Amino acid sequence: MTEKNITNIVVGEIATNCWIYPLSGQNSGAPVDCAIIDPGADADKIISAVKQLNYTPKFILLTHGHFDHIAALPDLFTEYNKGSNGENSPQIAICRGDSKYLGPASYEEHCKSFAAAAGNSVYIDRFWKDMPDAHLLLEEGDTVGPFSVLHVPGHTPGSIAFWDKEAKNLFTGDTLFYYGYGRTDLPGGSEPELVKSLKRIFAMDGDIRVFPGHGSATTIGAEAGRGMV
Repeated sequence: MTEKNITNIVVGEIATNCWIYPLSGQNSGAPVDCAIIDPGADADKIISAVKQLNYTPKFILLTHGHFDHIAALPDLFTEYNKGSNGENSPQIAICRGDSKYLGPASYEEHCKSFAAAAGNSVYIDRFWKDMPDAHLLLEEGDTVGPFSVLHVPGHTPGSIAFWDKEAKNLFTGDTLFYYGYGRTDLPGGSEPELVKSLKRIFAMDGDIRVFPGHGSATTIGAEAGRGMV
């Protein structure tokens, strides 16, 4: 098992976990590539952390398309495309099933989703900037960096988890939390699908570490033992 120095930044008014994940060796003296997972807000905070770590973002990975997980994406896209003509900029990756939350036509989807959660879309309008398109549309079984992609629908149709099998780390977004799991009452949500996804995750090794979209890190064994499904 490979130990990783995983950095957590809690961002935005909804306290979303943004994770910064090193992709290469940290003790070799060479530049370290990283993945930014779920940049939900506070782009300046994320950019500052990446600089302090002396990392270079290679991927921006999205577990799903809800606004509280991607709101910093436009500013990150602008920051990391400066002077590079896009050649060395990080690749933005999302499940094909949630691709409607990216690109120039995504504003209406975000307003609809957030209004279902909060009763209105004022939060979207306060922070909205046009979303870039994805570079990678992921599906079950794809690989990106050290991660295998697990399609775990239920919270959204395109919810995915990123699994680094070698390091035994799993990023679950809003599918599985410490002492809980994602809501299913938003557009595209499905409780039966989420239950299937949780059962799939709980069948994995219990010592796999879980890094969720909100709240504390945990393990599969700890959450499976709570009898949630």
